[in-house]
Formats: sequence, structure tokens, C-alpha cells
Amino acid sequence: MAVREGLLALLDAGPRVGHQLKTGFEAATGGVWPLNVGQVYTTLDRLERDGLVATAEADGQRTYSITDAGTAALGAWWEAVGGDDPPPRDELMLKVLMALDRGPDHALAVVTAQRTALLALLQRRRRDQRGRATDPAVGGEALAAVLVDDALVLRAEADLRWLDQCEARVLQARR
Repeated sequence: MAVREGLLALLDAGPRVGHQLKTGFEAATGGVWPLNVGQVYTTLDRLERDGLVATAEADGQRTYSITDAGTAALGAWWEAVGGDDPPPRDELMLKVLMALDRGPDHALAVVTAQRTALLALLQRRRRDQRGRATDPAVGGEALAAVLVDDALVLRAEADLRWLDQCEARVLQARR
């Protein structure tokens, strides 16, 4: 999630001060993406510069609110669908692709090492998933944390399938 759009989404619910935006962002993401308060204010300064956020000051406290242009930018973000051309930068993919340059044996060793690490990570994520409330009625931060756990488990499973495919293709090319 882009911090910029996350802050706009929070401001769409009403004006807030910077600290409220920081804690709101962290709660909305299930505590998975902690924000540095400096990052919040830097992003808010850029949003204000770009005309997407307006500020008001009262009692020494700065309050931020979304502008019409900010609402339009947020609407465009809600509607946008991420593309995959070129594929997003991914460290795992980069490791395997770079390993190919060092030969099939090295590539297979990297695939095996990454698979082993991913299997351990997947086990931990599944334990975390079981440890959280999975009641569909759970709301707020707890639901966000459950959804993040689900995404992390599914991505790890997809990465493992991709590594299996890489291994098969490298072995096939080596023959």
C-alpha cells in the first residue's frame, strides 16, 4: 500500500492530525506496516504541495483534510488495477534470475535454499494465522491482521510453486 494513498483514504473519512493518521494507517494495515512519523509528515507536505490536502492550524496543532483534487486522486487509486508488465521488482525473482548467469548448478542451489527458507516461513505464517481470530465478524485491526496473514500465506505458497517451476525448467534446459 502506498503511504500517500493510505493517508488520503484516512482523510476521506474526515480531518485528522498527523499522529491520528499514523496510528490510523497502522491500525488499517493490521499493524504490519508501521510508519515513521517523519514519513507521515513528509508525505502530508507533498500532498499539500500537490493540492490534494489542505491544512488548518488551531491551538498550535495542524489538522489535515482532503481537498476535492485529493478525493479525485483517491477515487482514481481505488479504480486503478495494478499491471504486471514489466513484472514488479521482487527479490526472490531477481535472485533466481541472477543465479542463472552463474550456471544451472548455482541456480538450482539458490532455488533449493530459497525453497527451504520459504517452507520455514510458510510454517510460521500458518501458525500465526491459526493463532489469530478467524471469526468473519471480527472487524477493524483484527480483521486487517487476518487478511494480511492470508495474503502472506498465499504469496508464500505461490512463491513455492514458482520455485518448483524454476527447478523443472532449469533441469529441462540442462538436459
